[in-house]
Amino acid sequence: MNLNNLKSLLSANGCKNIYLKKLSPNDNSKNQVYLGGGFDILNIFPISDIISVPKGKWIRDRFTATIRFSWITDDGRLVQADHSQFILYPKYPEVRFSGFLRNCPDAPSELMKSREEGRILFLAVTADGRVLGHVVDGTSELAGEFLTLSNLPTHGLFSIIEIENRTENRLRLLSEMHRIHNLGWIDSVRLKSTGELIPCNSPNCGGYTLEAELGVLPNGFSEPDYLGWEIKQFSARNFERFGGEVLTLMTPEPTHGYYKISGVEAFVRKYGYTDKKGREDRLNFGGNYRVGKERSTTDLRLMLTGFDSETKKITSSEGRIGLVDESGNEAASWSFASLLKHWNRKHNLACYVPSQKRKDALQQQYRYGNNLILGTGTDFILFLEQMNLGHIYYDPGIKLENASTHPTTKRRSQFRMTSCYLPELYYSHEFVDISK
Repeated sequence: MNLNNLKSLLSANGCKNIYLKKLSPNDNSKNQVYLGGGFDILNIFPISDIISVPKGKWIRDRFTATIRFSWITDDGRLVQADHSQFILYPKYPEVRFSGFLRNCPDAPSELMKSREEGRILFLAVTADGRVLGHVVDGTSELAGEFLTLSNLPTHGLFSIIEIENRTENRLRLLSEMHRIHNLGWIDSVRLKSTGELIPCNSPNCGGYTLEAELGVLPNGFSEPDYLGWEIKQFSARNFERFGGEVLTLMTPEPTHGYYKISGVEAFVRKYGYTDKKGREDRLNFGGNYRVGKERSTTDLRLMLTGFDSETKKITSSEGRIGLVDESGNEAASWSFASLLKHWNRKHNLACYVPSQKRKDALQQQYRYGNNLILGTGTDFILFLEQMNLGHIYYDPGIKLENASTHPTTKRRSQFRMTSCYLPELYYSHEFVDISK
């Protein structure tokens, strides 16, 4: 295996970057492989599932995150290591890699059990969210080629060899957004998974229309939208000056509480209220919920548990964002484990696009502004900080219609913020005028 062969194999699997780590003596199957001192490693490596493991007598408080991992053998074969996982220790914080040899007879056991200096671990992510790995010793041709490379970009402890140029992708993104901006008003549409364009006339079609114009097909896993970038549109009255617009960051369903146990209908009947516009036989559950504040319409308070705002650390793997009633009962909540899975990977590179909507008797249309916000590098801790400050809030739009006859429900759980706070979610950000 040499660098050209490795690049070719990874490129054929849709990989865009190779992440390299020089392994220390303690980076082995016994001690696990140390990947970094923060959860930003989830920005680049997708996880299949994540669960919390509470502290026990012999167990440290942690999250375990499963990944679809395969080793690349010296002759280019892929062999699955089904027990591979990341272990996230929140109180340090740090992330380690383990389980990569278990029940995998073709795994590089000798190298990964070793404490030998000079070993190098190569990791990459495929187009369908798998992680591929290869390891060599310090005397190998591949290690020698790596040592000749200079000025490589980095992400934490990893050096990066780009298969697909990130700078080029950024320029392609901006070029496409320039083209779409110049189109002016375009019909509101949605792109089906089959590639068919269909009209879209609901109030929230701005994102669908933009994704359709970019050719982004709906997918079932949490991956960025376009060339590694998550595309988020938001409504803006003025394309030249904005800062108070509301954006939806993500829309996860509750994972715990009465909502999860008894269902959305029972939840609305217990905590909802009669429609304020007088629509008959309808119950609603809405309002803006910020940490520590109670809503008089529902008597529920939003609480953030398991996060220390002073140290900016997760203090418990059982942490969650939750709605609590006056008796201390949990009406609905979202575990940190569930939110971690969606936030880092999908929002590491994000492009925020202002939009405007108009509708006549025949057709709804959108146009997209010239001033974009680009965010680079995020962490779930930054999300929790903004949640604790009240800059991110829960804004549901849940309803129960025909409540006394044939009840039907609509679910919409949203975490939102105003655009002026967006830079606080990223380690770096920039404002780009694509009209220039």
